[in-house]
Amino acid sequence: MTDGPLIVQSDRTVLLEVAHPLAADARHDLSIFAELERAPEHVHTYRITRLGLWNARAAGHTADDMLETLERYSKFPTPQSVAVDIRETVERYGRLRIERDEEGTLLLTATDTAVLAEIGRAKKVAELLFERRDATTVVIQQWARGQIKQELLKLGWPAEDLAGYTPGTPHEIDLDEAGWSLRPYQQDAVRNFSDHGSGVVVLPCGAGKTLVGAGAMASVKANTLILVTNTVSARQWRAELLKRTSLTEEEIGEYSGQVKEVKPVTIATYQILTAKRKGQYAHLELLDALDWGLVIYDEVHLLPAPVFKLTAELQARRRLGLTATLVREDGREGDVFSLIGPKRFDAPWKEIESQGYISPASCYEVRIDLPQDARLQYAASADDERYRLASTAPAKLDVVKQLVARHDGERILVIGQYLDQIEELATALGAPQLTGSTPVAERERLFQDFRDGTLKVLVVSKVANFSVDLPEATVAIQVSGSFGSRQEEAQRLGRLLRPKESGLPANFYTLVARDTVDQDYAQNRQRFLAEQGYSYEILDAHSLEVAAA
Repeated sequence: MTDGPLIVQSDRTVLLEVAHPLAADARHDLSIFAELERAPEHVHTYRITRLGLWNARAAGHTADDMLETLERYSKFPTPQSVAVDIRETVERYGRLRIERDEEGTLLLTATDTAVLAEIGRAKKVAELLFERRDATTVVIQQWARGQIKQELLKLGWPAEDLAGYTPGTPHEIDLDEAGWSLRPYQQDAVRNFSDHGSGVVVLPCGAGKTLVGAGAMASVKANTLILVTNTVSARQWRAELLKRTSLTEEEIGEYSGQVKEVKPVTIATYQILTAKRKGQYAHLELLDALDWGLVIYDEVHLLPAPVFKLTAELQARRRLGLTATLVREDGREGDVFSLIGPKRFDAPWKEIESQGYISPASCYEVRIDLPQDARLQYAASADDERYRLASTAPAKLDVVKQLVARHDGERILVIGQYLDQIEELATALGAPQLTGSTPVAERERLFQDFRDGTLKVLVVSKVANFSVDLPEATVAIQVSGSFGSRQEEAQRLGRLLRPKESGLPANFYTLVARDTVDQDYAQNRQRFLAEQGYSYEILDAHSLEVAAA
């Protein structure tokens, strides 16, 4: 214990003094097992959760490691109740194991009879069990491997899955490392995944998650199904695999709304997998179209709910989730843990930035006053109308123009949530707009023009949040968003983090209507940025000078 930046409280919250010299180190170590809840200016609040502890344990961190972090940075001794709770929670991971016997029968094995008796009394677990082998072993229904992991996690007993994986149909895949190589953290991520066969790798946008996927494919060397957010992302994955691996065009297929190819490596969109015809999922045969040895889930935090059910039936396949954040706005982080796998590797954004692999970023909230008539309209509106009114305040348009002028000559993304606002911004700036209705070919042309510098300003909807490679973007101006979504903030900031040939730093602006729900939701976004170690300055729109936060 030292005069450190942390105060550990008996309710399992941890307070971090932001101005302390050791605050950055403490945040780095604490984020391994605790989740940031609130991030005002001076003191940030973290919470130690069961899922956070189990994810840390699955990634190789012990209870002693976590308690040592608290002791090293705390001003006061860790409350005994918290220390005991951390140890007991971490020790629950692995006390139930899913294994196979020599005949291939699926077994649930407990370290002691009491645990098996406890979970056996739960109705939803009991119906997934078959027969008792001995005092600590019971047979699981062959089809229930995924479902039982979900139910056991809800009971507070996360099962360690050691039942192994089908090898899939072999397919030779090698990395073509002529002139490049996997970065050390990418190698660690691939190694940690390969050692376990399933799980999630958390890396910031721009840190090369696609290359981790390629490294995993080269490790497994089998038919691979890659699930991505949209068609643009599918084509970017295809281009990257052709560039970075031994795969040829004949070996990579696209399975989307436009093309239906099934090849040894098939890249499919989440939309096509969840598309229904006459009430039935029309493309489920893709999951069994080939004997897949690996399934990769890109942007796993966006995995549609129906795909969880499908994934529960894919537990014999190796599964790799790739994401910039484990936060899900629907609260289904537990299903990611159970069905895709626990976190296997996590490299903090600021750590990778310090190594020069992603660009430094400055983040600003620009607060805008609504004129009196708009304030009155806002006050008289229903709750469900207020966010749109605040988000689309006409006063934001002049601020966007000022910021574009301030960064004249740089490549600028202007991001909005509402189509009429996007159209107004595009017209005012004389810039093209890109939304969900923009044809794929036109999207790719606009993105390419932006990459090569012939287009300097691009107005985009949330369609550009995900898996779009725009390495030379140096400025993002977020005019409106999805109710302060932290996962959205991760994606939008990520557009700026790829290293720049120009050497320019990244600037991320969020425009917020003062004293409205827009400002309230901005607290969520600020929490995400603080979680990643970024400063968050508040500017006043009238002067665009730094105001007191």
